[in-house]
Amino acid sequence: MNYKIFKNIMLTGALSVAAVSFQSCGDDWLDLKPEGRPVGNEVTVGGFEAQAFGLYAGLREQSGVSDFTYVWTHGIRADDNEKGSTASDAATDGNVFNNFAYSASNGHIGTNWNGHYKVIYDANELINDAAASGDTSAGTAINVAEAKVIRAFCFFELRRDYGEVPINLKTIDVPADEVAAKNTLAEVDAQIIKDLTESKDILPTQWASAYLGRATSGLANTLLAKLYLYQKDYAKSLQFADAVINSNAYMLNASYDTEFTLDGNNSKESILEVQKTYDFPKKYTNNFFESQGVRGSGEWDLGWGFNVPSEGLVGAYEPGDLRKKTTILFSGGPDIYNSPNLTLPGSPPLAQKYWNGKAYTRPSERVKYATGKNYWENIKFIRYADVILIAAEAANELGQTATAAIHLNKIRTRAGLANTSAADQGSMRNAIKQERRVEFGMEFERFYDLVRWQDATTVLAPLGYTDRNKYFPIPQGAIDKSQGVLIQNPNY
Repeated sequence: MNYKIFKNIMLTGALSVAAVSFQSCGDDWLDLKPEGRPVGNEVTVGGFEAQAFGLYAGLREQSGVSDFTYVWTHGIRADDNEKGSTASDAATDGNVFNNFAYSASNGHIGTNWNGHYKVIYDANELINDAAASGDTSAGTAINVAEAKVIRAFCFFELRRDYGEVPINLKTIDVPADEVAAKNTLAEVDAQIIKDLTESKDILPTQWASAYLGRATSGLANTLLAKLYLYQKDYAKSLQFADAVINSNAYMLNASYDTEFTLDGNNSKESILEVQKTYDFPKKYTNNFFESQGVRGSGEWDLGWGFNVPSEGLVGAYEPGDLRKKTTILFSGGPDIYNSPNLTLPGSPPLAQKYWNGKAYTRPSERVKYATGKNYWENIKFIRYADVILIAAEAANELGQTATAAIHLNKIRTRAGLANTSAADQGSMRNAIKQERRVEFGMEFERFYDLVRWQDATTVLAPLGYTDRNKYFPIPQGAIDKSQGVLIQNPNY
């Protein structure tokens, strides 16, 4: 079959799935109407809408991007996460990710690479097709901007995981088109910044309720703030974090609990959220949450049991921190909603003492969908809380400790905690590190934070971490396909 025709057939299927997944109920916050930007039905539909829909389907369905592989590659390396399940289940992968015994032939490391590049190549095709068409309409410009932001997000994920990676902006018509040499980290960052800068003023601040989850100007500015934070360019990081804050398009969900339930999907705190749905008996989903559910029997057969909290994370919360009961599910204790007459079995018979509360669902939802395994919750990749803590960290590193305290206290207030006592730059830095740890417990930020703070060599050393482990090896399959064009990362 002709490769191009095959891609078009696949795109049509992706569109039919994506179109269903974007249906969602609105929120009162959607009534906010920012000045100078299109919102809701004012957003022009472009001629490349179908390809744009396919990109969002890819974020949800492409292996390695938001599934079981993502749990391994983005979570289990941190000190706050353990492999989970039973001792013998996936023991080899547990050693690889828990103990930093990376191998270039590991399947998850390869799937992570391939999945993100597949989404990048789909974004390239939209961008390149639009350029070739000569279509300069406002709607097509928005579709191109969506593709650039999604491409930038995928490159950001790859640079965090592998360091120097190829910047391949081609349309992939034959396998040889995928072959490209690595670019420097500075070049990768420059491409990310270029894509985001070209998109941030074109994208709407928000979409109509039928299209929640699509890229916004807030997402572009957030990714810029996050990347500049990684670069330690604190002035620019604060600039773009402030742009998100001052847009008044986002706010913290009043309830931390609610943010991680079905009711919290596409809330006012959502900046990047992968759309899933379970309209029984149909489902548009993946195994992201199923792989992290409590592993038991009967009514407690909720998943495969991977990615569980460590003793270190359990002990990291201050007394009275409301986030602990949302994040940590205790064997032998109540569920995180204190459901009447519902207590987890102990450990044993459950294999683990603790489970990921953010992968747990209300019993009423399990009854509704006639399954204990969570297929229906959206995946919250970036929350507004991250923007606030980015602003706090950047402000503090610029010597604006009082401003940092204002931002930090917004997060602490929702958690039911008193204002921070940190009064100087050093103590505020430590307070921000602590706050990021517990705010994003089990949310895949911890490992990357430790690396960029240069704390990983101390905190993770007892687990076998050395400086080379900040990056994965380049997958052997990618090196083989390139016939030596791709060079392996140092010390692998």
